[in-house]
Amino acid sequence: MPNSESLAFLKQLLNAPGPSGFETRAARVWRDAAARLAIVTSDVAGNSVATVNPGGSPVIFLAGHIDEIGVIAQYTDDDGFVSIQPIGGWDAEVLVGQRIRFLARDGDVIGVVGKKPIHLMVRGENDKKKETSVSDLWVDIGARNRAEAEERLAVGDPGVIDAPAIELPNGRLVSRAIDNRIGAFIVLEALRRYAEVPGHACVMAAATTQEEIAYRGGGARIGAAAAKPHMAIVVDVTFATDHPGLEKKELGDYPLGSGPVISRGSIVSPVVFQLLRTAAANRQIPARVQAAGRDTGTDADTIHFLREGIATAVVSIPNRYMHSPNEMVSLQDVDHAVELIAETCRAVAGDVDFAAR
Repeated sequence: MPNSESLAFLKQLLNAPGPSGFETRAARVWRDAAARLAIVTSDVAGNSVATVNPGGSPVIFLAGHIDEIGVIAQYTDDDGFVSIQPIGGWDAEVLVGQRIRFLARDGDVIGVVGKKPIHLMVRGENDKKKETSVSDLWVDIGARNRAEAEERLAVGDPGVIDAPAIELPNGRLVSRAIDNRIGAFIVLEALRRYAEVPGHACVMAAATTQEEIAYRGGGARIGAAAAKPHMAIVVDVTFATDHPGLEKKELGDYPLGSGPVISRGSIVSPVVFQLLRTAAANRQIPARVQAAGRDTGTDADTIHFLREGIATAVVSIPNRYMHSPNEMVSLQDVDHAVELIAETCRAVAGDVDFAAR
C-alpha cells in the first residue's frame, strides 16, 4: 500500500481539477512533487516530464495522462442558466444532479446540474423514456439573470465534477479523475523508487495531456517525440470486471485487488511485455494479462509508431465505474504497479535489443 506521504500526494493530485486542455492545476501539483527527486521540464502541450539518471541508456519513457473528462460552458440564457458541452466521453445520466466546479477567471464557480424533474415528464410519452443527453441539461450557478451569471462565468470556462477523493474499507479509493490521474501518480512513484536504486537506464516519467480528446495523439505524441525514448510503458486504467452486469468472456477477468494488468498483442512490444512478466515473477507481484487484438485505447497507440518505432507496453489498473464521479480502484493494485514498473526499469540492460524477432 502507498505510505501516508504518497497517499496524501495522490489525494491532492486527484482533487486538483484538470480537464483535457486545462490541466494546469493538476500538472502543477505533479511537478512540485517531481521536483523533489528529478529534473523537471514542461512543454507547449502542457506535458510535465521528470528525468532520473539523464546520462543513462537506454531511455525509458513512463507515461500516465493527467487530464480528466469535464465540461465547458457554452451559453448562458436570459435567466442565468448555463448550457454546457462535454470534454471527453460522458454518460449524461451520471451528470444529473451533480455539482460542477468551474475554473473561472476570478476564482472557482460552483453550480448544480439541472434536468426536468421526473414528476413533470408526461407518463406514457417518449419524454419519460428518452435517453438523457448533455443538451437536455443545464448548470444553475445561483445567478438571477444573464448579466449576473456572465460577471462570474465566461463562455469557454471549463469545469469538473466537484467530488473529492475518499477512502473506503479494504484499501479502496474512490474519486473522480482516477482515469487517469492514477496513471500520472504511478509513473512518478515508480520513478521515485527507481531513483532509490537506479539501473542502467535513463528513466523519464511524464504526466501527459489531452488523452481524453486525443483524436490526433494528444500531449503524449508531442512528449514522447521530444523525449526520443527507446522504450515506453504507458500506465492507464482498464475495466474492473467484478461488479454486476459485465461479461468476462468479452472483457476478461480483472477484479479489484488482483494486481496490475499487462496488455499483450497488437501494438505491444513482445520484448517489453516479457520484461514486465519477468519482473512480476521475480518480485512475486500479482499481475494479469489482457488481450489487445487491435489498439489499446491508451496513449500507447500513439507512442509506439513515433520516430522509427518505440518499444511500448501498457500496464493498467482495474477501475470500477469508469468516467463517472466515483471511480474506484484498489490501492494494493496501485502499489503493485509502482513496484512492477520500477523493477522492470532496473532490469533493462544497457545493451538490450528491442527488435521483435
